Amino acid sequence: MFKFFYNPKWYLWAYLGSATILIAIWLQVQIDVEINYWFGDFYDLIQVALNEPNSITMEEYFGSLLVFGKFAAMWIALSLFSSFFTSHFLFRWRTSMVDYYHSVYDKARQIEGASQRVQEDTIKFSRIMESLGTSFFEAVLLLFEFFPILMTLSIGLPILWFGEWEYGLVTGAFVWSVGGTLFMILLAWILKLVGIEYDLQKKEAAYRKILVIAEDDGSVRPKSLEELFDGVRKIHFKSYLNYLFFNIGRLAYLQANVLSAYILIAPAIVAGIITLGVMQQLIRAFGKVEGSLQYLFQSWPTLIELASIFKRLREFEKQIDLVQLEESSKI
Repeated sequence: MFKFFYNPKWYLWAYLGSATILIAIWLQVQIDVEINYWFGDFYDLIQVALNEPNSITMEEYFGSLLVFGKFAAMWIALSLFSSFFTSHFLFRWRTSMVDYYHSVYDKARQIEGASQRVQEDTIKFSRIMESLGTSFFEAVLLLFEFFPILMTLSIGLPILWFGEWEYGLVTGAFVWSVGGTLFMILLAWILKLVGIEYDLQKKEAAYRKILVIAEDDGSVRPKSLEELFDGVRKIHFKSYLNYLFFNIGRLAYLQANVLSAYILIAPAIVAGIITLGVMQQLIRAFGKVEGSLQYLFQSWPTLIELASIFKRLREFEKQIDLVQLEESSKI
């Protein structure tokens, strides 16, 4: 799976391509930081206008909106470039995997579900790596950029449960985010979601294989097809039930998540010691830090699927190595 990074044929794409993607994401995060400062200035401007009618001009108001438009245009351009380039990068990664499987396919075809591993799992692997890889790096950068902003903005503010402790808001974000993530990891482990996803794909592969055989072999009995599909049905129903319990916890946490920042800064809002602009900056910075710390939580369903695909591909490659070893021992 990772021959892409140590095969000289792919060095240019693997390393220069990775650097290009990371730089594009870093630039997007820098623009996001500037937008956060813009939110503070813009909402302070609105507060002045609301407190004192006609205290600002239309030129000031629309000039501020124009500044946001410039930032948004740059962010969109970088986002489009990053998405386009990343898609090409990951198709090269998939190609490196497929090249290897093609080179050993005369042996790999003996393994059950080989065609699914080569065609379906490689494209799923590349697509998931595209979304998870870029979002992970973005989460790390957002955390490093917005953590000091949140620290600076919250100095001297009364925070619920933490008082005026300078690390109160950051600690609150950490406890809420990491606590929620650990809870969902524990819930997924109890419900055995990775194992269920793996079994589901394995039973689907066995059912698909017997259908392909039945196309050319009239001796395959309908009973065999029914037995295999019965296994597919049971694992799907088990998956539906377990994901129902998982999603109850996940969705409840996400709904509570909307209010977490407002609850923590409630003493400062009630006391009226922050402006509307500062509040918007705080809420947005808190959301960025919180979102970064919740990376595992937000990506958990996708991570479960990736873990299942990784497990299948690793097992497939081990079986290829075993077949090659057996054939070489016969020589």
